[in-house]
Amino acid sequence: MFPHSFIAIEGNIGAGKTTLCSLLAERYGCALVLEQFTDNPFLPFFYEQPERYAFQVELFFMTERHKQLLEHFAQPDLFRSFTVADYFFLKTLLFAKNNLSETEFRLFQRLFSVLNATFPKPDLLLYLHRPVSVLQQQIQRRGRDMERLITDEYLEGLQHAYLDFFKQETEIPIVVLDLHDADFVQNPTILDGIAGVLKQTFRPGLQYVSLVGK
Repeated sequence: MFPHSFIAIEGNIGAGKTTLCSLLAERYGCALVLEQFTDNPFLPFFYEQPERYAFQVELFFMTERHKQLLEHFAQPDLFRSFTVADYFFLKTLLFAKNNLSETEFRLFQRLFSVLNATFPKPDLLLYLHRPVSVLQQQIQRRGRDMERLITDEYLEGLQHAYLDFFKQETEIPIVVLDLHDADFVQNPTILDGIAGVLKQTFRPGLQYVSLVGK
């Protein structure tokens, strides 16, 4: 049904990554890897004082993501045909570059390079693209206290970091999926469209697909 054994769903904060992955797992019975971001004890402090807590929050995220992916791929589920994850390990480096000082990032990059070599890259990376205004609406709708201070500028910086990386990546297929404010929870047609994209094969590198107006 799906030509990929490992699909990573990415996107900015509030894009709907976890919700989409959960819906796909419910519909297709695939293995599911969800980031446990609420377990990061530094995250609430980071949103209050980003310069002071950036290194701690990014280091914790990196080690936890590495542990989770390593455990998952070390013990594959033979009864699941493919895996869907709501993050790509390289997001660790993209967020760190956006949040850390130059000196901190150089150290962080060395640690990342060691850990990144221990598990496979996804067969397909799907990036859910939404305007910052829509991201803010969805962030406010889900009402997490620690996210109340996230600014438009911060979201725009992350968006640029993702897109800049995508333009340079040539080894894996990357699909930037324009959703705007499309609601794949309330509108099954949108979810069908996303599933249709995931069932396709794509060449390595960056390509764009839009479901706006569907």
